[in-house]
Amino acid sequence: MTQPPGMADQQYLMHVCKLQRALYGLKHAPRAWFDRLSDFLISYGFFCSFADPSLFVFHSAHGILALLLYVDDMFLTGSSTELVNSFIHIVSCEFSMKDL
Repeated sequence: MTQPPGMADQQYLMHVCKLQRALYGLKHAPRAWFDRLSDFLISYGFFCSFADPSLFVFHSAHGILALLLYVDDMFLTGSSTELVNSFIHIVSCEFSMKDL
């Protein structure tokens, strides 16, 4: 480990902080997961709803997809079964998931 850039103590350059608990399981973990998933959705072509930040909508010539995130669940519907199935395949390649 090294001291973070801009926070280095010039008197003790070899000193670092000892963590009292693991980094995993922190309160920010759900936020980080949401940020990673929303970045993926936006890069795919979805846009985030102004009314509800957990609702993402995708428009294409083949149809419309609507994806709603609720805690650790994802609800997906669309105007075409083929479009929904192809998107499920794309998401499952990027993230570990179960299709219930």
